[in-house]
Amino acid sequence: MMTLSVSLIISLRRLHRATMAWLVSWWRMLHFATLVFSLAVSPSSYNRDNRPILAHRLVTNTAPNLVWFSVACALVSLVLIRIVVVSAQSYGLSRYALEMVVRVLVLELIPLTAALFVALRLTLPDGIAFAQMRSSGMLDTMQRQGVDLLRREYFPRVMSGIFAVWMLAIVSCVTSLILAYIIIYGFTPWALQGYTRVVGQIFNPAVALILLLKVIFFSFAVALIPLASSYYPEEPHGRRNRLWAAHGLSEMLRLFSVILLIEVASLMGNYY
Repeated sequence: MMTLSVSLIISLRRLHRATMAWLVSWWRMLHFATLVFSLAVSPSSYNRDNRPILAHRLVTNTAPNLVWFSVACALVSLVLIRIVVVSAQSYGLSRYALEMVVRVLVLELIPLTAALFVALRLTLPDGIAFAQMRSSGMLDTMQRQGVDLLRREYFPRVMSGIFAVWMLAIVSCVTSLILAYIIIYGFTPWALQGYTRVVGQIFNPAVALILLLKVIFFSFAVALIPLASSYYPEEPHGRRNRLWAAHGLSEMLRLFSVILLIEVASLMGNYY
């Protein structure tokens, strides 16, 4: 009986520590988001000293990825559009092919793929790099030298992550709409009126608003979650041992969970 009581107490203590750590991590993320958004609306973040750093980060993080992500997305879109068109024709549902392409590809797959691509390509590696710098004491040294880490290091990376998701999603969605027209109707301008009517019926105000909000929330999650925890100093005990767990798998799971919740909410808004 005594052993059972001790085991129960130990389990409750572990649950308490895990719960408190979970709450603290989310509180830190909200606090970090507040700090970043306060800088985003501050004119001093775009003055002569800070503007070149922000512009450089926006260009270097977006332009190279935009080119080859758009090409890869266009190739995948060609295959998926062709599969949908052929399948619809085989079942006598050709008139629904365009609507299926737009709803599946443009509304769902491309925004989700753009967010995951930016997370895996940019923000998660940046979060791990900052965690390593925090663990080695490099960030503390920079702070003692008077460097404003939030404004000079974190803010440009967060803004570039948000901007990259927006640009990748917008360019890829437009490209897929153009490819869908060419594959379904060919190189003719005479089907443009019917095409725009179908697309306009799909993108009613409610669907367009949901798509816009989904891309915005995707970009916020992708840019903020991987970088938030590395901004705060870890406890000295177990700092190195928790590095990869905290900023690798843990942040990845948290990010993917938030993205999944946003996707589920958008599906409910579009189809319920």
